This record gives sequence, structure tokens and C-alpha cells, in this order.
Amino acid sequence: MRLLFRTSASLALMGMAACAAIATSMPGLVTGPDHALRMEARHVPLGIGGATLAHGVTYGGGLILRGPGLHGLSDLKMQGDRAWVVSDFGDLVRFTLRLDRSGRLTSADRAVSRPLTDPDGAVLTPKANADAEGLALLPDGRVLISFERDHRIWSYGVGANDRPGLVSTPRHPFEDNQGIEGLAPAPDGRWLALGEAGGAWLCDADACEPLPNAPTASTDGFLTTGADVDPAGGWFIVQRLFTPPLNMQARVRRMAPDGTLSDPLIHLRPPASTDNFEGIAAVPTATGTRLYLLSDDNDNFVQKTLLLAFDVRR
Repeated sequence: MRLLFRTSASLALMGMAACAAIATSMPGLVTGPDHALRMEARHVPLGIGGATLAHGVTYGGGLILRGPGLHGLSDLKMQGDRAWVVSDFGDLVRFTLRLDRSGRLTSADRAVSRPLTDPDGAVLTPKANADAEGLALLPDGRVLISFERDHRIWSYGVGANDRPGLVSTPRHPFEDNQGIEGLAPAPDGRWLALGEAGGAWLCDADACEPLPNAPTASTDGFLTTGADVDPAGGWFIVQRLFTPPLNMQARVRRMAPDGTLSDPLIHLRPPASTDNFEGIAAVPTATGTRLYLLSDDNDNFVQKTLLLAFDVRR
């Protein structure tokens, strides 16, 4: 979700589309092949103070990503060393992560991007129809992407190589700018859909069923913005709190198969390295799970596109 806020008299007010659109594409615009993105990846420390890590959780390195096409990044999944990302502007971005011998995140490169299309093969436009928020890489190779404002989940086929088709989407009265932010594989070929302001559903080819203990709207201002599979069972979820102008917090929790949430494993707040975290990816390791968190900078020059790594021991 793109956030609207004020900074100071010298900073611009960052707008976002606020109304649902009627058209889903602009005739004559057809997506082409991936194009290379210029990416700069600079090391960022976790910072002193502001980060609370549960027992068994350690920092695995972090990056600030800069470059055209690296704004508004709203979800993240990993396929080997290749990061898959969707953006608020209707783009699919991929890049390669580089680790040192100890496994710490040190760099990223080989970035490419392409626009997402509608079922007719036309590039998604205007912005309100292109607001991709959730991403899931299913075990069978299909790529699912959720959109808000025009709330839907589309399958782009194996490897995201097909024109999209609608798949089961929760029937829920989502707010215009608070839709399906979390998307992840679930058992038996199903997929998990998480509402930003509460609600969780397991979906298959026919329907979506709510989890019995799904998270509800938070009373402390945190919203759910991403999810990925926990190799130990259930899911990891990321939640974020944004209070203008600079109070940006994030926390990571486990979510059990019935929707019950654990205490936070990670809680980031200033002065730690933190921003508007919306993406999460979980990668099994020999000792537990590597978590990657990705922030959406809202295309605002006072924010950052952060990619942070954390290791969770079994």
C-alpha cells in the first residue's frame, strides 16, 4: 500500500490514486521482454538501538537499493538466489542476491523489470489498476499476484510467462487502499491471502475459506503487509506501523495454520534501520530460516528501499 503523509514545508506532499478505475488497460500497449535496471546496492547496518530480536534471531546483513524502477516495491519472494518483487506501479522486478562466505547479505545485481499485463496482454494502467501488493510462488511454478483498489488475485502461470487469469479471491469488503497485502503458498496446492487490516483465508481453485483465528484489525496501529511459508509449519508475517512523518516500525511474527499469531520475533523502530516494510521472504537454511524484509519507499525521497536479512534458528 502506498502511504500519504506530510514531512515539512520544504518537502512535497506525496499523492496516491484514491479512486477505483474503470478501464484495466490502455489499448495498443503490449508488454515486451525484461529490460535491465540500473541498481546500486549499498551496505546498511542494523543500527544501534531500536531493534528488538527474539532469542535465536540474528541480523544477516542489509542493503539500501537505489535506481530507476526500484520504488514502490511491495512484496518479495525468493527462488534460489533470485529475488522476485512486485511494485505499486504494476512491475515485476527480479534481481540476484550476493552473500559472503558466512552467508551475510553483501550485494545485489542483475536487476531486470517488466510491466504486468491484463488478460488481453496490455500493460496495466492507470495506477489504480496496477497496484500489485502480494506475490506468491506456488510449488507447481505458478506465480500469483494480488492487487488492491480493484481487489483481485491473478495467476500469471508457470514462471509468470502467461497472460493472467483470475483465481479464487476472498469475498470481503476490503477498503479501497487496504486489500490483500499478504500472499503465500499453503498446503495441498492452496494459497494464503491476508488482508492488510485483518482477515486471513485459505484459497483453492473453487473458493476461499477464512482461518478460524485469523488476525483482526490491530488496536496498536500495525497493519499486515506480507507473508511467506514457515518451513516449520504455518507462515511468517510482517506487519508495519507508519505514523507521519518519521515513525516507521515493523515486526515479524509467526502465524499458525489456524491464524494464531506468536509474539514478535523481530521489532524494528527508529533509530534502527527501518522503513515502510511490506515484503517478506523465507528461505530454509541448515540451521533454521533466513528471512528477507523489503521496504516500499512510496517513491518518496525521504524514504529508502531497504532489504534486510535475519536468521531464525530452529
